[in-house]
Amino acid sequence: MGALHDGHLNLVKMSQEQCDVTVVSIFVNPTQFGPNEDFARYPRTLENDLRLLESVGSPIVFVPDAAEMYPAGFDTSVHMGSVALPYEGTSRPGHFDGVATIVLKLFLASQADVAFFGQKDYQQLCVIKKMVADLNVPIEIVLGPTIREPDGLAMSSRNRYLSADERRRAVVLSQSLAEAERMIVAENIRSAETIRQAIQDNILSVGGMTIDYIAVADSRTLEELTTIETDAVILLAVRLGATRLIDNVLVSA
Repeated sequence: MGALHDGHLNLVKMSQEQCDVTVVSIFVNPTQFGPNEDFARYPRTLENDLRLLESVGSPIVFVPDAAEMYPAGFDTSVHMGSVALPYEGTSRPGHFDGVATIVLKLFLASQADVAFFGQKDYQQLCVIKKMVADLNVPIEIVLGPTIREPDGLAMSSRNRYLSADERRRAVVLSQSLAEAERMIVAENIRSAETIRQAIQDNILSVGGMTIDYIAVADSRTLEELTTIETDAVILLAVRLGATRLIDNVLVSA
């Protein structure tokens, strides 16, 4: 959706290394925002985005407007099932239907063979993989790693909303996830509730944050776990001031 940072550019570089032609779409998609979300103020920095893309090799850039993607009379959408219901789906009803619809339209418009998605939006990745599998879309989905700031904060277009104090506090998210991973790997703690509680305590100790959710889930199905006996993903979302931040970590059992 634009407001590009190094996380996006890493996906572009992955595409350039693996594919003959790279296409970047920039489109702030209205159908994935709820009525009280930040669509109107979402950062739109097209000139800077184009400069950044030029710096990594000038891929093809597709910048449609809303009328092109949703012409008059548009009345069809993708409805996602169980993978889209928990976590982000609970906090943002209808969000993933909007995501799946626009992504499918972009896949069809570009006729791409491969698409690259970042780990930071892990549930989104799972939703897209499910859509592709269920609808027989002939495209390969490739996961790119979460790219972080030097202090560990996951890069996000919404980070620019944070005040200096909020930015300082936000690093507790990645710190809490790293500690949770250490508890599982080094201490062999397998209780999902113990892990959730440790993350919650760390986040709340900083102050000024409201937790939307903390989940320990199967990394493939996103079903919430009681005991960690399979590869897992730990997902969280918090509100810090007026900004909503998400992050996650993958943990091998």
